[in-house]
Amino acid sequence: MEKSLFNFELPQELIAQQPLQQRDSSRLLVLNKSTGAIQHYVFSEIINFLNPGDCLILNDTRVLPARLYGVAKDTGARVEFLLLKQVEEKTWEALAGPGRKAKPGRIFIFGDGTFKGEVLSVNSDGNRIIKFFYEGNFFEILDKTGEMPLPHYITEKLNEKERYQTVYSKDLGSAAAPTAGLHFTPELLKRIESKGVKIGFVTLHVGLGTFRPVKSENIEDHKMHSEFFRIPSSTAQLVNSTKMQGSKVVAVGTTCCRVLESTMRKYGNIQACEDNTDIFIYPGFKFECVDALITNFHLPESTLIMLVCAFGGYENAMNAYKIAVEEKYRFFSFGDSMFVF
Repeated sequence: MEKSLFNFELPQELIAQQPLQQRDSSRLLVLNKSTGAIQHYVFSEIINFLNPGDCLILNDTRVLPARLYGVAKDTGARVEFLLLKQVEEKTWEALAGPGRKAKPGRIFIFGDGTFKGEVLSVNSDGNRIIKFFYEGNFFEILDKTGEMPLPHYITEKLNEKERYQTVYSKDLGSAAAPTAGLHFTPELLKRIESKGVKIGFVTLHVGLGTFRPVKSENIEDHKMHSEFFRIPSSTAQLVNSTKMQGSKVVAVGTTCCRVLESTMRKYGNIQACEDNTDIFIYPGFKFECVDALITNFHLPESTLIMLVCAFGGYENAMNAYKIAVEEKYRFFSFGDSMFVF
């Protein structure tokens, strides 16, 4: 399939720059994938589409405030670092910009000066390996010193860090938020459970590859990035029992969808496991686990819109995006939501 099939015109003003004051007050576009019918609601009304016996699967990853601004001890040069992954206890791989100012051997000072880092080496892809020097808990220091690595299309400063975290986030490790979950509040989740809907959690640490554009004109030539995930035994049992009784498995976000479908494809059912997935879901994919999907509105020509088109049907999904633009829905990470069933 050609990449251009997943393009659409999006006015700049529809890209949400700030989250709404109330998480569950965002708009909800509901798409029936069997008929193509579209309805409009408010996200808090999602409960009306969930039935007793269904299960709701959430990604409990927590975003690292992984953007750091350091000052070179010798030259005073200011460099932005974005932590990608931990290599050893105090050593991380990071993006650096401008890279020419982050040479091996150079020491950078962060925050109040008690937190420092030395560039050890430069990888073949230009990423830096940095060893940090500090006292105390690294993640607590990072929480005070770092900033949220907001996507490039968000140009305004986020006033409250927690608004780029889901209310149920707990496992630090993501480079980006699983944004479909940003709409839930503790009160809404309690109401959903009270209705008899079971809630389960998986962990998938979102990598920066999620923002990497598809460069191949033929999407089948695109190489998908790999991301770590974990499924606990309680969630595996929940999903399997839900499928056996004929109720719906509702994935909150493309991350949960990819975890469940890659595991089902590997084992034939959902098993407790820790693994990496590079599954690429685009039209023609046969879904074996997920029955309904809650998701945000994604970038044109991204792997995420391709997944939505695979799940909802290409013509249905692209028509839904067309209508969302016409109805002035808010797009991307802090935008409105979509329910496909």
